[in-house]
Amino acid sequence: MPYTAEISRSNPTCFVFLVDQSASMSDPIGGEVPTSKASVVSDAINRLLTELSVKCAKEEGVRDYFHVAVVGYGHNSVGSAFGGALAGRDLVPLSQIADNPARVEERTKKIPDGAGGLVETTVRFPIWMDPVNNGGTPMRQALEYAHRLVDRWLGEHPACFPPIVLNLTDGEANDGDPTIPAGGIRSLASADGAVLLFNLHVSDAGGSPVTFPDTEAGLPDSYARTLFGMSSPLPLHMRSYAAQEGFTVSDGTRGFVYNADITSVVQFLDIGTRATDLR
Repeated sequence: MPYTAEISRSNPTCFVFLVDQSASMSDPIGGEVPTSKASVVSDAINRLLTELSVKCAKEEGVRDYFHVAVVGYGHNSVGSAFGGALAGRDLVPLSQIADNPARVEERTKKIPDGAGGLVETTVRFPIWMDPVNNGGTPMRQALEYAHRLVDRWLGEHPACFPPIVLNLTDGEANDGDPTIPAGGIRSLASADGAVLLFNLHVSDAGGSPVTFPDTEAGLPDSYARTLFGMSSPLPLHMRSYAAQEGFTVSDGTRGFVYNADITSVVQFLDIGTRATDLR
């Protein structure tokens, strides 16, 4: 049964986030307070890094069950999107991520007041990556970059839970056909199964997101069908979790969301980074 390898400090796995940083990511995305697509994505990844750190924290500190890369692509270049002490680094052990945010901001958050209302409070919000939006969309280069990172990781961790690559974009590649390097990523494997490639299309178009489809029927255009074809099927444990969250799933459900809004971005990252039990 694939995707059942134990994740431990002696057998960690990795996440590679590919983040579109092209000029169009400056466009606003709907919500209570409209904000740029780049800000929504960076906030979601920063929040996820905090949650992973908490999830992996034990008495002695954060355990390195995961190594994480955050790779930005835009302005016709590809590279690490980490800021601060981690700038320029690719796959970083989670304990080092937890210890080295670029800065910590004070954010306001509404919480229940116990009487049916909401009250604003201030929370600390660590920042590892900032929103960037500039230039084109070199998605093919980004996927090739991820392939190199994952291939090297597998050489060092051949029995790991398969690495997960999550591509977050709002536009088509402008540097060639992305399906070729995407297929190369999915062809890589550990002893526990094939590497997983998931794709999230962030949109300001409005309308309902297409979340975790199992067929390309109903997708609006050839670009959506291309991203669907690039995406791996969700493993059983992720499908089970998606079903618990109210999504309709089947054996063919793909790790793909099209026309994502703010809520979909958060749900996608939550489900797409679900691994098996940690030891």
